[in-house]
Amino acid sequence: MLFKNLFLGTFILFSVLGCSGQKTSSKPTINIWHWMTDRDPAFQELAKKYEALTGVKVNFELYAPSDAYSQKIRAAAQGTNLPDIFGILGEKRDFASFIRAGHILDLTSYMEEDNSKWKNSFFAKALAVNEFSPQNSYGIESGIYGVPIDIMTIQMVYNKKLFSQLGLNPNRPPKTLKEFLAIGPKIQEAGLQGLVSGWGEVWMVDCLANNYAFNIMGKDKVLATIRGEVPYTDPDWIRVFTVFKEMKESGVLAQGLVTMINKSAEQLFANEKAVFAFNGSWCVNVYKGMNPDLEYGSMLPPAASDKYPMSIWGGAGSSFMVNARSKNKEEAVKFLAWLTGQDQQAYLAAETNNLPANKNSLSKIPEVLAQFARGMDYATHPNVWGVSEFSLVIEAFDRGIQSIIIGEKTPEQVAAEVQKVKERELAKRKAR
Repeated sequence: MLFKNLFLGTFILFSVLGCSGQKTSSKPTINIWHWMTDRDPAFQELAKKYEALTGVKVNFELYAPSDAYSQKIRAAAQGTNLPDIFGILGEKRDFASFIRAGHILDLTSYMEEDNSKWKNSFFAKALAVNEFSPQNSYGIESGIYGVPIDIMTIQMVYNKKLFSQLGLNPNRPPKTLKEFLAIGPKIQEAGLQGLVSGWGEVWMVDCLANNYAFNIMGKDKVLATIRGEVPYTDPDWIRVFTVFKEMKESGVLAQGLVTMINKSAEQLFANEKAVFAFNGSWCVNVYKGMNPDLEYGSMLPPAASDKYPMSIWGGAGSSFMVNARSKNKEEAVKFLAWLTGQDQQAYLAAETNNLPANKNSLSKIPEVLAQFARGMDYATHPNVWGVSEFSLVIEAFDRGIQSIIIGEKTPEQVAAEVQKVKERELAKRKAR
């Protein structure tokens, strides 16, 4: 009897272990790290749906704010402990460094399967942010290394109610810099704030300055400057710096703009204290949460020149990469293909008010968001230029514009200082 009980107990134990082993090994769990606080509830809902459809569990882990996320990703990369799917917050050179280290899977062959159906579902400019072209300056083999989850454009927005209060046509925002500057005295007389933006975060200053550089001198001359062929003391660059001087003098800029964080700027605009804001398409969701009744529209930055079109930063807002060392990389690719399908993208757009990367999913979005989407026709981004400016030059450039706005330096002084930093960095590169 004792032997029989021992036998049955052993049989049951091995049966349970065997079944348990089969259950855990039959379907993998895909782990995804992200920083997108506004999208986390929608991601969790989609994860449940995917598991119900396929049996594959998807684990979205949120790490915020973005700087904490970036630190975690870099630490995980150093320890080769990255999750199956992750994103990179940084410049194209950062993206390239992860690829060179073997952390990111080349997705080109997957994108081009089935007559490139997956690849062709995206806005081309969104995909370009994740693509390295042949003979790129980063030494990366040409291909597609990331999947855009949504798109963004960075433009200006204006308050329609305040426009009417100022005697302006709420359906006709200024198209030229001259028209824009002429609104400054009206704003001051009414005791309102003008343009608000997170210019305490210098990358947003850089963004608008790039817009005006493309408008004033064209893309070719901008890229020639980055390559060191045109100095920042060139009259066209001084004109770019002067645009910010003119904005300040006109009264069209908000007080304290150069130390303002973007959350404060968003609150001012949402609370109808500011007439204009410079912000990305993500602001639609932010403003909705702060003031659902806000009446506003989007507009291109007003042109300073009619020689070249105004360009704005745009492309992939957020992207995911697949860990090349993941044992679940095939399942990870399948999930990203599903996540960027038309229905899932439409759901994400509806839930989060972010623009979908899938161009077939635009039919059910608010009009103001559609205005941001139409801005993709004017979109460009440093990550697709093929050349990158030195970080110290960018910092001197952006800090210089801040100093112009607060009246510490002239456009000519800033141009000379930026060029001095540029020459020093070029000399360092040549000496290596």
